[in-house]
Amino acid sequence: MISSTVLERLRSSVRNSSFYASLARETVRFSSSLARGNAGLDAVQIGKRFRLRRTPTGASYAIADSAAMLHPEHWDALTASASVFMSRRYLSVLEQHRPTGVRQHAVLVYLDNKPVAALSAQSLHICADSIARPNASLRKRDVTLWQALSKVDQRVLICGNLLSWGNHGVALAPDVQVERVWPAIAEALYRIRKADRMFGATGLVLIKDRAIDDAPCEAALTPYSYRAFDTEPDMRLTLDPSWRSFEDYLGSLRKDYRKAIKNVDKEIRAAGLTIERLSADAVRREQDAIHALYLAVQSVQRFRLVTLAPSYLPALAAALGDAFVTTVLRTPEGKLAGFVTTVRDGGGAVGYFIGFDKQLDLPVYLRLLHAVIEDALSLGACSISFGRTALEPKARLGCTPRGMQCYVRHRIDPMNVVVRRLLELVPEPELPPERNPFKAEGQGAPWLGAPQR
Repeated sequence: MISSTVLERLRSSVRNSSFYASLARETVRFSSSLARGNAGLDAVQIGKRFRLRRTPTGASYAIADSAAMLHPEHWDALTASASVFMSRRYLSVLEQHRPTGVRQHAVLVYLDNKPVAALSAQSLHICADSIARPNASLRKRDVTLWQALSKVDQRVLICGNLLSWGNHGVALAPDVQVERVWPAIAEALYRIRKADRMFGATGLVLIKDRAIDDAPCEAALTPYSYRAFDTEPDMRLTLDPSWRSFEDYLGSLRKDYRKAIKNVDKEIRAAGLTIERLSADAVRREQDAIHALYLAVQSVQRFRLVTLAPSYLPALAAALGDAFVTTVLRTPEGKLAGFVTTVRDGGGAVGYFIGFDKQLDLPVYLRLLHAVIEDALSLGACSISFGRTALEPKARLGCTPRGMQCYVRHRIDPMNVVVRRLLELVPEPELPPERNPFKAEGQGAPWLGAPQR
């Protein structure tokens, strides 16, 4: 059980937060969860974990508000094989055109005087305005989760990028000892949180979008009270090396799937909509129209933690050059009906931000998804990351799910009992229906099924 002294300190620490004031009462009801959470640990082991979280790892750190302030050669060496979203070229754009209310953080971690990890993180204030009200169609569990989260009024530190999905928060040296580095990463996040107190006390720390089978990461973070939870999977399409064009891709599909794609294109053409690729200068000129289409989609999302700055996509198009493709659908009157962006990321591609006029009774969204495949093939990519939304249409294109998970902890140790309880309320990730649109066995990636914990 949690002692009355600890509970009183907990209430004192959070009495100004309606969210935690209410959940502190939950801690009494679910105090047995603490015992369950420590099942299998004797008093000596629990004591060791307590001391571990308060003992320096021996690593050294360079912590800054911008990656540009850190040793450029060290950062480039660590992120050379990581995502483009960890590159200084991208981070420079993000820092200059970041969403309102977001602070950027960059860290280089050193062990034995050698750079072993690069971290990119963000901090922001989250409140109920970031969370859309549930509608009647949501499951009871979703509504319960919303009722808890609607009381959130917290500053959060996120290791990763709110403007992308995937492992865009940590890049490790290739010969690193993972069991030594992850504790140092946990300490680096602690140091960022403590150094950032002038902007407000940070309650929650989140490590975003790790692979679901990253056992070394989970094993290293558990003693630091980080709890893992699954998110919706990233939908990925493997591009066959024999596909040189979109027609090649269509030729690999079964008749009914191929016909459905052609019917979408036929309907779009019949309505007089045309498709075109924009140069970086054209993206800048069309900035307002593109941003309005983005807002039309973003405004109906359940969670809206951040909103893109209107200048973000034009700046990114200019910075990434040929590695960034913007495709639009235009009406006969010359008005933009939709846009989608595709980013070359290493050997693969990312179907990035999308926006479209939701008032049009046309399959604009589906046509834009098809455009991503065309653009990824033109970029010479071997795969496409389509992200977490609209799982069924993406499954029909041949995408398969890749599970991801996040790790979270609260700065007040007893509150991690409440965090654990909240994670029990998080809905299980939505999974796409199983589809195999390809004629040949083995084309596309194998169906991975439900991500397993």
